Amino acid sequence: MPLQAPPAIAAPAQAAAGPVRAQYGWGYTGPDGEGVGTLSLLLEAATGRLVLELHAPGERLMLLEGDRASGYRLQVPRQKVDQRAASLAQLPLPFLPQVQSVEGLLRLLRTGEGAGLSVQKKDAKGPLKLHWRGKDARGKEEQVWLDRKRWEEAK
Repeated sequence: MPLQAPPAIAAPAQAAAGPVRAQYGWGYTGPDGEGVGTLSLLLEAATGRLVLELHAPGERLMLLEGDRASGYRLQVPRQKVDQRAASLAQLPLPFLPQVQSVEGLLRLLRTGEGAGLSVQKKDAKGPLKLHWRGKDARGKEEQVWLDRKRWEEAK
């Protein structure tokens, strides 16, 4: 699955009070085939800390980790990608519209706002099921479905 850099989403003005732990089931369909797996996240808006893991059955597809002070590292073993950047905005996020910051990613997951993103179902915590439709780096159509399994916010 190729990395893409869809349109950016601005960071919200307010940050979360504490860390957020979330887990989603995902499904993908695109020019490189189809897949399913798990997306796990730890986000701390106050420090910009992010740990994001994307798994398929039996394989880690992607690891993105870092914070605002030390920068971020993106690893995609299948594609031999090991990239560092000072900000999250400089790294392409597979499966999601490009975000400028951890706050922007948090807002996307809380509200379902983003280019090509639609909310299929929601509850009091926010979107339960999200659908993203966009184009990969080669301009080919692809789609991703996210189904929230876990959402925990520290106060």
